[in-house]
Amino acid sequence: MSAPLLFLIAGEPSGDALGARLMAALKRLTGGNVRFAGIGGERMAAEGLRSLVPLSELALFGIVELLPHLPNLLRRIDETAKSIVAARPDAVIGIDSPGFTVRVAKRVRKAAPEIPLVHYVAPTVWAWRPGRAAKYAALYDHLLALLPFEPPYFERVGLPCSFVGHPVVEGGAGKGDGARFRARFGLSESSRVVAVLPGSRRGEVNRLLPDFRATLERLLPDHPDLVAAVPTVSTVRDRVAGEIAGWPMRTILVEGDEAKYDAFAAAEVALAASGTVALELALSRLPAVIAYRLNPVTVALYRRLIRVRYVNLVNLMLDRMLVPELLQRDCRPDRLAAELGRLLDDRQARARQVDGVAEVARWLGQGGLPPSERAARVILDIVSGAAQNSLGQNRPGWTETTQAQER
Repeated sequence: MSAPLLFLIAGEPSGDALGARLMAALKRLTGGNVRFAGIGGERMAAEGLRSLVPLSELALFGIVELLPHLPNLLRRIDETAKSIVAARPDAVIGIDSPGFTVRVAKRVRKAAPEIPLVHYVAPTVWAWRPGRAAKYAALYDHLLALLPFEPPYFERVGLPCSFVGHPVVEGGAGKGDGARFRARFGLSESSRVVAVLPGSRRGEVNRLLPDFRATLERLLPDHPDLVAAVPTVSTVRDRVAGEIAGWPMRTILVEGDEAKYDAFAAAEVALAASGTVALELALSRLPAVIAYRLNPVTVALYRRLIRVRYVNLVNLMLDRMLVPELLQRDCRPDRLAAELGRLLDDRQARARQVDGVAEVARWLGQGGLPPSERAARVILDIVSGAAQNSLGQNRPGWTETTQAQER
């Protein structure tokens, strides 16, 4: 049997990371007997993909930013669909970025309905726009979900869906070296390290860092050995560095994943903006307080659409408030300091949060098969089923994929 051809489409850096891990897993499972085509970034290129389109053309955010590029984006959608139809791959895997991948899939489905279409990363129908589940069911043959509670939303409308696990599991969260961090920065055993994570976007940093500083200042009289470890990323590094330069406690700016996870291992608690970092903190077993604040107009619009009680995925998965969330009007220094101080001063409070997030970490896939390998097994099962179908069988419903990925 010739090596199957898989057409992967990633439209932004996070999808490029997912795609690269998926490609690596597919190569491991097939002994390298697999071919790739499609669109991706540097990480997927390192795994052997020659991208049809520079990822920078697709990774656009916001209506204002998108409009000038819309004609080129529509042209790329059409070109990509035509390339797929011409190549006749054994499967197409769209990775998140629905603004691009879904539009490509629609064109492919119309022109070549026999090509299996898979989407990697389920849309958040549990949070808003639940009608998307039926639309995906009409378009795709299979969906790969990151969260364990997502498959039923799609299976009830006829779309086979496999939970494969969250990619955060394959990062370094939970593998940091706290002793190395303390030695590197000369911290004594008495230093009380707080990980401070104000976000990776400029707007988040501008809104949250002043309140985070005021929060720590309130704690400093009772915790004179307080040390703030502030992981950051290149996009906001200068802004963060300038803001924390005048903080009244020892403050350490760190960059890179290894340093971030070492800081997590050295810290007792974290004060963090809402986002994926909350899952990294859970995997690192680091008790946290989650904070966020948006423009009031934006919040008013979201409240008409959002259907969930919590913003933190840890709390969503547990369906209870384990990790404190202080949002909008509650996101203020006095409230933040009270919650963070409680965690610093109460060992049992920290232990309760650690015990709770351990269950979430297991649900996300920590300790089991890597999510990329689970996803790869499902895709290979789909390709195998499609090959059998080409010999005259009915198009498969992919009902065996969940069992296959656990073998």
